[in-house]
Amino acid sequence: MSRLSPTAQGIVLMLGAIFLFSAMDATAKMLMQRYAPMQVVWARYAGMMLVVAIILAPRLGPLLRTRRVGLQLLRSGFLFAATLSFFTAISVMDIAAATAVMQVHPVILTLGAALLLREPLGPRRLFGIAAALTGALIVIRPGSDIFTLSALLPLLGGVFYASYALTTRFLGRDEPILTSFLYTAIIGTVAASLLTIPVWQPPAPSDTLIFLALGATGALGQFLLIRSLTLAEAGAVAPFGYAGVVFATVWGLVAFDEVPDGWTLVGALVIVGAGVYVWHRETRARASAAA
Repeated sequence: MSRLSPTAQGIVLMLGAIFLFSAMDATAKMLMQRYAPMQVVWARYAGMMLVVAIILAPRLGPLLRTRRVGLQLLRSGFLFAATLSFFTAISVMDIAAATAVMQVHPVILTLGAALLLREPLGPRRLFGIAAALTGALIVIRPGSDIFTLSALLPLLGGVFYASYALTTRFLGRDEPILTSFLYTAIIGTVAASLLTIPVWQPPAPSDTLIFLALGATGALGQFLLIRSLTLAEAGAVAPFGYAGVVFATVWGLVAFDEVPDGWTLVGALVIVGAGVYVWHRETRARASAAA
């Protein structure tokens, strides 16, 4: 690993993070066959909090200092809503289809940055946004027999995740990334702990290790993601996030006997293609601005 360039190391770590996130999603879907989605969300955050507390224990005091408490709350709330939306979605629909629709978040982020940060929004970016949303509609197919209101949950999750990424841009200007990571874990754990009380079901002994694995996998994936972004520029590793669609498809086939139909594959390709196109345009625009 040390022989690789920082960018190559970042790409490898990004792929590792995406694989772990997909494994976490598959584990969550398995648990939600027996437990409420909110309890599974709690396990995801509680495990994350445990790992964060162990890793950052010597630095907890300094990292807890923030000048943007309100923005930290808002950012963490967006991620919590995205997690709950997505976990609820995969409890009732194929994991590959839900993951594909969730991947609209990069182009929604582009739209949000244009509206809130006044970043330029030309016809090519508008085309990318329209194409991604069209791909999402192909997957969920409103008006068809497979469409239910729950099919909109991964799209809603994508909107929440884009909002989370947008607020992260604001915080990244004057807050350490580990401070934001710590607040995400704390706020998510507290919120999930309160909301899971009405639906709490004591885990069966055989499921306890699965709950622990869910939290640990999510936390390790988050750690690899942060490490990836510290080694390489975000623009260099971002396209590899779409590997999640491939990983989710494999998990669906292996663990749940879910075979994506032709329209789901077409919609996924449109979404990924639109995302890569927008990323390409963003990269060229930044390069031009720097020149």
